[in-house]
Amino acid sequence: MSFSDRELLARIVMCEAGGEGDNGMKAVASVIMNRVNVSTGEYFRISQGGNIRNIIFQQGQFNCATDMLQGTYNPQNIYNMTPDETHYAIADWALSGNRLNAAGDCLWFMNPFRPTCPKEFPYNGTGSLHTRILNHCFYTPTSLYAST
Repeated sequence: MSFSDRELLARIVMCEAGGEGDNGMKAVASVIMNRVNVSTGEYFRISQGGNIRNIIFQQGQFNCATDMLQGTYNPQNIYNMTPDETHYAIADWALSGNRLNAAGDCLWFMNPFRPTCPKEFPYNGTGSLHTRILNHCFYTPTSLYAST
């Protein structure tokens, strides 16, 4: 099944941040589009000039982009999502070049499942804590990121 960029973005936003309200979903969409448009490092190479599909399906990046996790079926995946007008509106907003200011230039987000955010993520020192929006922590690239 091949989804359009709009459909993929709406589904991943719903899956990764559907319970986080408009700003939480916009922040996740912002991170994905930041990865698509970054001019250096790993995501620059992965996006190959702006390919959203490459970013979303990069191995090990988004649990929602796979139907299997550690050899077990993952029921919370983009194939099981049914986006509504809110998710499509956020996808359209992001695809039009909009970004949530609070998410800045963040390239990563994670849910630590605890009240505090780790100061670094990924743990290789390429991301530094920028902000927390509801349950997700958002990270901007450090100078180490450019060499990834």
